[in-house]
Amino acid sequence: MAATTFDAAGARITIFRALLQAVVRHGKNRVALEDPERQPITYGRLVLGALVLGRKLAALTGERETVGVLLPNMQGMAVTLFALLAYGRVPAMLNFTAGVKNLRAAGELAQLKTIVTSRRFVERGELDDEIAALGEGRRVIYLEDIRKQVTSLDKAWGALQSLAPGLVHKRYEATPDDPAVILFTSGTEGTPKGVVLSHANLVSNARQVFSHAAGAISERDVFMNPLPAFHSFGLTAGMLVPLLHGMKVVLYPSPLHYKQVPKLIGDMKATFLLATDTFLQGYARAADKDDLMSVRFVVAGAERVKPETKRMWEPYGTTILEGYGCTECSPVLAVNTPQAIREGTVGQLLPGIEAKLEPVEGIHEGGRLTVRGPNVMAGYLDPQQPGKVVPPEGGWHDTGDIVVIEDGFVAIRGRAKRFAKLGGEMVSLAAVETMVAKLWPDQNHVVVGLPDPRKGEQLILVTEKADADRAALQEAAKQQGFPELWVPRAILVTQAIPVLGNGKIDYGATRELAASRRALL
Repeated sequence: MAATTFDAAGARITIFRALLQAVVRHGKNRVALEDPERQPITYGRLVLGALVLGRKLAALTGERETVGVLLPNMQGMAVTLFALLAYGRVPAMLNFTAGVKNLRAAGELAQLKTIVTSRRFVERGELDDEIAALGEGRRVIYLEDIRKQVTSLDKAWGALQSLAPGLVHKRYEATPDDPAVILFTSGTEGTPKGVVLSHANLVSNARQVFSHAAGAISERDVFMNPLPAFHSFGLTAGMLVPLLHGMKVVLYPSPLHYKQVPKLIGDMKATFLLATDTFLQGYARAADKDDLMSVRFVVAGAERVKPETKRMWEPYGTTILEGYGCTECSPVLAVNTPQAIREGTVGQLLPGIEAKLEPVEGIHEGGRLTVRGPNVMAGYLDPQQPGKVVPPEGGWHDTGDIVVIEDGFVAIRGRAKRFAKLGGEMVSLAAVETMVAKLWPDQNHVVVGLPDPRKGEQLILVTEKADADRAALQEAAKQQGFPELWVPRAILVTQAIPVLGNGKIDYGATRELAASRRALL
């Protein structure tokens, strides 16, 4: 495949317009989507379905209205997303694993009047409490009810519209800088925020990734995406990147189904997989012999990939490419590629992204990464002024990550919030975790900093290793060249480290667990 370049001006279109361009380039009959129900739909059927469903939803919602979407990672979710976008609505992707409290807060923050969901999904997911909370004072639309209302006339009208879908969209078309999707941060470090991503943000990021990975990725690839669309990694990298470039996407509703995901990968002969380190270990352990043989590349994000994980995937000949991003950047900022890969880094920054490193007191290598580019969000929803979007100052977004950039490759040293100050020295909790992981590679470990009256903070290791021993830690630190100061003062053993729905470690919950356990000691 010939190399491509990122066309920033060409990316300044709506997401639905970008889909229509993909249809023109790759043809209506190319398969676009498939899921476990094994009823693939083509690009032409995706556009037709979006127009028919979108017309029905448009009759129940206002122009430019933000509409809550509570659906699993299946074809129905993708059709709903494009249906709303085709008619100028703004999908707010709701995290159904977030709990009633967070869902209620999201509904209020985004000023939702309408929720689109599925009766079957609510029943199977036992989400009655969540729907009850979200439904207070709002219209809840069930896709099953809409489907029953679709008449032969609706289908005929949709078929007619699909002959010129661009004209239909033009009536409702937003500007490239208008809100396209609202996502809610996962809250690993605190209260979730409402992130407003524009059409240009998302189309730009999809095309930046495709340009950056030119030569490794082609229209012949099959993307396996078990990551939910309410997280930006699953939405952009797992769905928009392949769909807007002619590739088939296989959706799966939960990344936690460790046996079923590898089986579907094998059945579909998927060549690309999106996942996190936690999920990659689960799939490798549960897979049958031939399930994962078709996977050429794994794109891994959200957390550092452990050496043990790479060893588990070696028999399949799969290359694991680590990447990096954040919801506010649509999300991808950097990723390793087969042509440019460096161990210990998350790859080079995507084309079109400017970066600067702000100095941090106590940090002597690298700095706090701030970025600007076409993929940087329109802004946060203002909790004090509902409906208002607060843009990033000067277009720059502070990632909150401490990084080093060498030869264009980005190495993450840790979250600024994940450094502890011990006796005046800044200690990277991620670096300590790496030390522990080398000693005990088969379990998960998290290091947290808790207040200490003498040293300011002290390090606590929360681990799944039942017989974790501090003496072994001290010896490992010595062998690996770490100072005694970096050895956690206490070890707390837990059956399972708290994890969010997207596979990230829930650092807030882990810290609370450590604090509560320490109080009992």
